[in-house]
Amino acid sequence: MTTLTEIDAGLWPDVARVPAAGAARLRAARTAIAHATRVAGVRLREAGGADAPGDRPPGDRRPVLEVLRPHEFYARLGRDGLIGFGEGYMSGAWTAPDLAGLLTAFAARLTSLVPPPLQKLRRAFQPSMPAAELADRAGARRNVSRHYDLSNELFALFLDPTMTYSSALFEPGDDLERAQLRKIDAVLDAASVRPGSRVLEIGTGWGALAVRAATERGARVTTVTLSEEQARLARSRVEAAGVADLVDIQVRDYRDVEGRYDAVVSVEMIEAVSERHWPDYFAALGRALAPGGRVGLQAITMPHDHLLATRHSWTWIHKYVFPGGLIPSEVAIRAHALRDGGLAVLQRRSFGAHYAETLRQWRERFLAAADAVSALGFDPVFRRMWEFYLAYCEAGFRTGRLDVEQYTLGAGGVR
Repeated sequence: MTTLTEIDAGLWPDVARVPAAGAARLRAARTAIAHATRVAGVRLREAGGADAPGDRPPGDRRPVLEVLRPHEFYARLGRDGLIGFGEGYMSGAWTAPDLAGLLTAFAARLTSLVPPPLQKLRRAFQPSMPAAELADRAGARRNVSRHYDLSNELFALFLDPTMTYSSALFEPGDDLERAQLRKIDAVLDAASVRPGSRVLEIGTGWGALAVRAATERGARVTTVTLSEEQARLARSRVEAAGVADLVDIQVRDYRDVEGRYDAVVSVEMIEAVSERHWPDYFAALGRALAPGGRVGLQAITMPHDHLLATRHSWTWIHKYVFPGGLIPSEVAIRAHALRDGGLAVLQRRSFGAHYAETLRQWRERFLAAADAVSALGFDPVFRRMWEFYLAYCEAGFRTGRLDVEQYTLGAGGVR
C-alpha cells in the first residue's frame, strides 16, 4: 500500500499531505462515517479497531470500508468532505475489497448518508467551481487537454478496439466492441445518416463514429475536437480505413463550425460544455442543421432536482478527472434544445444499465493492465485515482443516480 512519503508532492500536492482538521471536524467526520456506513449497510473496519483488517465474520456479505490510517482518513473527510474521501483512496488511507460494490451501496442511499445535523455544515463547506474551469474557449481547451491528452496509449489499454469512450449498447452475446458498434449505429440511425449524407460530428473522440459513418453508410463527415492527441490518432485511423476522402478532422471549437449539414451527431460531449454555455452548444446544433435534418445526441443525464442542487458544486470528479464539466438533466436538454436551437425532442431512449456494464468492463481491463499503465509512466496515485473514477461512475449508473440517453432532435420551434 502506498505511504504518504512515497507520493510525489509535485504531482499530487493535496494527496501527499494530511490536511489540518480540528477536533470538531474530526468528530463530525467520525459521526458522518458511522451514520453513512450504518445507513448504507456497509461494514467499517479500522486499523487498530476491534475488527482487524482482513477479518470477516462468516456469512457477512456487506461491502467493507477498510480504514488503514484512521487519523488521515478522518482529517481528509473532516476538512474536504467527499473530495477528501476520494483523495484518501488515492493516498491509500482507506481501501475496499470490492470498491464498486462499496460505492454502489453508498450511492443507493445517497440522500440519507449525511446526518441531518450535519446537512447545513455540508452545504456551507461545499466548494464552488473555479472560474478558470468554466468552458469558455480557452478554458474548454485546457479542460479537454487535461483528460483526453493524457496518452492515447493509456486509453488503448482499457477501451475496446474501436477506441470508443462512451456507453456501449449491449444485446445478449455482445462483447464490448460489438456493443460499441451497436451504439454508434444507433446514433447514426437517430440522425438518419444515409449514403451521401453530409454529417457534422461535435466531439471526434478517436474517430470510431466518423469511420463507421463513412465506411458503412457512405457519408461525408466533418468532425471537430479540441484534443490534439485524439485528432492525431483519429486521422491515422481514418487513413487506415481508407476513407480519408470522406472524413475531415478539424481541431476546432464547436462554436466556430461553419456550414449546414444533413445530420449532426454528438456523443457525450455536452457534459464538458458547462451550464453557462449550453445555449451556445444547442445554438450551434440548430445553426448547423440543414432543413429537414436530424440531430443524434447521446448524453449522460441526472435527475433535474439533483442538477439544481449541485450545479455550482466543485467535486472530486471536477478536481481530478473532468474539470469544468456538468451533467445535464432531461428537462434541461429539452428546454435548451428548443429555446436555443429551435430543436424538439422527436425520440428518446434510456440505457443507463448499459453504461454500468461498460464501466465495469473498462475498470477490469484497466486493473488487468496495471503493469502496462505503470510502464507508460503513470504512478500508483494515478492508478488508484483512475480506479476510483471508474468505480464511482459505475455506482452512479448501477443505482440510477445517473442515466445515459440518446435523443433524436429536429426542427421544432422558433429561436
